[in-house]
Amino acid sequence: MNFTPICNVDQILPNTGVAALVDGRHVAVFRVGTDAFHAIDNIDPRSGASVLSRGLVGNLGERVVVASPLYKNHFDLNTGECLEAPEQSVRAHAVQVQDGRVLVALN
Repeated sequence: MNFTPICNVDQILPNTGVAALVDGRHVAVFRVGTDAFHAIDNIDPRSGASVLSRGLVGNLGERVVVASPLYKNHFDLNTGECLEAPEQSVRAHAVQVQDGRVLVALN
């Protein structure tokens, strides 16, 4: 896997996301709590807008999700699955933290 540096860990506040461009793909990178990081596609499949990084992070049962700021669909941060409409799921990507930097590899 080819990991791309995104930003320093402290540049993502807990329970928020940031947008990044990785190999030409819009990616949303989320920090959940203080030490869990997730990455999914940033494009909301319903609208085509690059906005998922701005969504609200939370839990639905055991799942860690982000709610799209436009249509409020929930996306599982581990898998990219859209809970309300599985056909609108997005890709999840690999995330690593090395030396205080967040890195993402496309899946």
